[in-house]
Amino acid sequence: MNDPIGDMLTRIRNGQMRGKSVVETPASKLRAWVLDVLADEGYIRGYESTTGKDGHPAFDISLKYYEGTPVIRELKRVSKPGRRVYMGVKDIPTVRQGLGVSIVSTPRGVMSDANARAANVGGEVLCTIF
Repeated sequence: MNDPIGDMLTRIRNGQMRGKSVVETPASKLRAWVLDVLADEGYIRGYESTTGKDGHPAFDISLKYYEGTPVIRELKRVSKPGRRVYMGVKDIPTVRQGLGVSIVSTPRGVMSDANARAANVGGEVLCTIF
């Protein structure tokens, strides 16, 4: 697998289209950090560590719905393995005039765009959520 974050975001997107309550993805530290930001911002209910069907560590992600519709309307990967996107603190994009969130990998850890601006750090823009 070349893009583990893209794979996880696609699993979340596909699970919500099918109305699933829980989706499974292989575990890694970076995925856990991204899931922490998604949970803190209220886009997912949470996640827990489990063992996958193949015996490897995995995460069970609890998806969130409001009145039957998914909370996440749009989930886009910005920085890809073939084209990394780095931005300074002044250039980090606002998603839908502040209604959405950009997830940024900074030297101080993975955080939302608002937290990155507050900490005055830039970094790699991993994805945007609305």
